[in-house]
Amino acid sequence: MAETWIRLLGPPRIESPGASPPQPRGRKAWAVLAYLALQAGGTGRSRTAGLLFPDAADPLGALRWNLSELRRTLDGVTMAGDPLRLEMRPPWRCDAVELVGPGPVPRPDPYSLNGQLLEGLSFVDCPVFDSWLADQRYRLENCAQSVLYESSVSAMASGDPRQAAELASRALQRDPFHTDCNAVLVRALVAIGEHRHAREHVSKCANLYRDELGLPLPPEIRTALSGAAPETDPGIPATVATVRSYLDAGGASLSAGAVDRGLDQLRLAVVLAQRTPDRHLLAESLVTLAGAMIHQAGGRGAEVADFLHRALTAESPSAVAPRAVAPSDKYDGGSPTAAAAYRELGYLSVQRGVPDRAAGWLDRASAAAAGFPDEQARVLAIQGMLASDTARYGDAMDALTASAKLAREMRNRRQQAFSSALLGRVLLLRGELDLAAKTLDHALEWIAAEHWTAFEPFVAGVRGETYLAAGDLEAAAEMIDRSWVMADLAGDHCYMALAAGAEARLFLAHGDLAAAQHWVDRGMEPKPWYLWYSARLLDVAAEVALAARSERAEEVVERLGALASRSGMREFVVRAQSHRAVLGDETAAQAVPWLAKEVENPALTAFLAARGQL
Repeated sequence: MAETWIRLLGPPRIESPGASPPQPRGRKAWAVLAYLALQAGGTGRSRTAGLLFPDAADPLGALRWNLSELRRTLDGVTMAGDPLRLEMRPPWRCDAVELVGPGPVPRPDPYSLNGQLLEGLSFVDCPVFDSWLADQRYRLENCAQSVLYESSVSAMASGDPRQAAELASRALQRDPFHTDCNAVLVRALVAIGEHRHAREHVSKCANLYRDELGLPLPPEIRTALSGAAPETDPGIPATVATVRSYLDAGGASLSAGAVDRGLDQLRLAVVLAQRTPDRHLLAESLVTLAGAMIHQAGGRGAEVADFLHRALTAESPSAVAPRAVAPSDKYDGGSPTAAAAYRELGYLSVQRGVPDRAAGWLDRASAAAAGFPDEQARVLAIQGMLASDTARYGDAMDALTASAKLAREMRNRRQQAFSSALLGRVLLLRGELDLAAKTLDHALEWIAAEHWTAFEPFVAGVRGETYLAAGDLEAAAEMIDRSWVMADLAGDHCYMALAAGAEARLFLAHGDLAAAQHWVDRGMEPKPWYLWYSARLLDVAAEVALAARSERAEEVVERLGALASRSGMREFVVRAQSHRAVLGDETAAQAVPWLAKEVENPALTAFLAARGQL
């Protein structure tokens, strides 16, 4: 049966091979279709009618007419019920749905990802919908960029550097400053043997970063030129025993704080594992190395992603990947190694602010972790982190509570501390301060018992903000100062941004706007990998700028709005619109109460009510 496509990316159209299918009439019909397509859980009829037909004498009647028009042209696509849901069955497919869908939907062809959502259509007569559309355009562009990047890494891991180069080049047409895509392109060119072209691209990147951003070339791009594996003593036999020995030695070095030595030992384990016929051992070695790079060395780039994709290929050697689709999309067996690889890919996507892609990786991780409670606890924790970042706080609390329970049963105190600390963050954001304080204090006790100083800056910073929200400024200052000092000593960019934002909130509470701005500026310097920290810092920066009546206020608010929209951080989208409304934006003022209804958070409701925006 020939596929019939609903194309919402680029100029909207219905496509069917060898036919000229009827097209919906009118931009409002397309708007209804796009809105329903991107509301996976459905949406109320009255809410949809009010959004798209605010000036109609009969908004529900206008909605019914447009639904009838869509049913006329989309025979076989269901749009019914209240809440309204869009359901498609073969031969129907929709590019936007497949781009953001986390479940087992077909994955989009990366070569087909062109154009903005509803490109060429404008809805100035529906200001709130126009605001929603702008947010979704950011979101889908971010997803498309991520699909291209992941597909290029997958192609490299599958041994197709030419396709990797082509996909990375496509991604760079969208964003020439994407460090990881530049690194993949250089590595792919080296693998093909085009060394001169690779060197020229590195030089071009250096000029681009210097001239356009005033920044040096990211080291990941330069190091991609070499890509040489570490040399091993030819006398060392490539056996399971030697690989295990290097894995054990690497783990011991990392535990002792010798990170560089530990990573070298794990790299050697990978080199030796590649020489054995044991594919599972290779997968385990790659995942162990990738995990160490992520959690001990702050690795977030293409090299780490390549290790994880290679691990999935090794763990599932029978999976033959179709064009530009990772072997990971085919793997459906239970394996803690595969689960860990999926989880780390999900974790990287969470930190990069690509929640739709993260959800897909974590769904696969959850399936592969079935029967392995230790790994299930880890996956649930990252799912809770993702739900928290996207302001799905009920889901976050459920996942993190389940994770902490499993960790307690497995006597994994570090995982219990991690999950509980993230749960404490959710409770703080919701204004449930007593429960947040109790949860975070338990996490601090477990951290002390484990001597896990690397994680303490996060928990201390969140606990300090809990004191601050409760009005205990003295206790808040003690905790927040400790968080900053420990984060600064460790050089952890994410925790530095967290602590600096907490310091800014503390001084804002004291009314010292100059000191608050000083801490905002300090927090902006490290450029954290985890974009939620950037958004939270920009939020307090906006509050400081508004309080100081600073000329920077509009710029800061726009940066927050763009980041929040691109990364699906729904509460920060609302807060950005709230700040715009304070600056006099009438459209934003109309959007705030509509958007706020989608976020169930008493603390946010109280914040907006205090500003008179509900």
